[in-house]
Amino acid sequence: MKSNVLVVYYSQSGQLKEIVDQTTYDLIHHQEIKVSTYKIEMEEEFPFPWDFYSFFNAFPDSFLQKQKRIKPIPTEILNQKYDLILLYYQVWFLSPSIPINSFLKDHQTQQILENTKVITISGSRNMWFLAQEKIKVLLKKNNAILTGNIALVDHSPNLISAMTIVNWMFSGVKKRMFNLLPLPGISQKTIEESRRFGKIILTSIQNNNYSNLQEKLVQFGAVTVKPFLISVDKKGNRMFKIWSKIIETKEGKQREKYLKFFYYYLILAIWILSPIVNLLYIIFYPFNYFKYKKQVKYFQGIE
Repeated sequence: MKSNVLVVYYSQSGQLKEIVDQTTYDLIHHQEIKVSTYKIEMEEEFPFPWDFYSFFNAFPDSFLQKQKRIKPIPTEILNQKYDLILLYYQVWFLSPSIPINSFLKDHQTQQILENTKVITISGSRNMWFLAQEKIKVLLKKNNAILTGNIALVDHSPNLISAMTIVNWMFSGVKKRMFNLLPLPGISQKTIEESRRFGKIILTSIQNNNYSNLQEKLVQFGAVTVKPFLISVDKKGNRMFKIWSKIIETKEGKQREKYLKFFYYYLILAIWILSPIVNLLYIIFYPFNYFKYKKQVKYFQGIE
């Protein structure tokens, strides 16, 4: 009997779809596996490239994980029982993107996820840690079984990746800034090499054994954990909670004004505060060595 695998994803720029194609290649081409694909579609789609207002206006709902309406999940997806679900997602403003969050909160989703093994695959700039924690909460509410996690990131230095990704989001063109900086987003090499994770997943499906899947994925580089970025992620979440609560209550011109304030705060945080946090991280690293080691182990796992 064939194993039924469901792929769930939402992609704006097409980058996450490339990751889907690579990581599912060996599954799709295996005669004993049937792969079904469900692309999340919003009732009101988000633009790509983004304009300034649309991008920052999505911040409060994204960070606060507000549910938006998605188009009905196809009946054939709802009526099939799956052996494994591959859940692909982006990180928006340190939280799961609005589309993936809306899918996980949709009233029909538990029908798909309940008592089903799920592997999460994220494509982000570099901070996915607390977004994954939020995904775990939603999976648990749907009685899903988290079985593995793959986190693909942009390996460029933090400040450089911040510049290049913003340029890509607002221009819609994936190009080298100043003909000098790296291409924005996850590198093509990283995306193409992610096919190896599909092979590891395939072995687990064939053996019907997922007990050491995450360990094998980590051995092959599926999860990059940098304690400095965990620290930035946590601090960012604390500040984003304050900003999102403030902006959420504003409307019209007042909202536009506060979104601009938030933009200026981000500039300050990325270019001034982040380097300071990095410096403090380096200075105090020897004193926090065991704490950081524990963090790395935790985020490499799926508990």
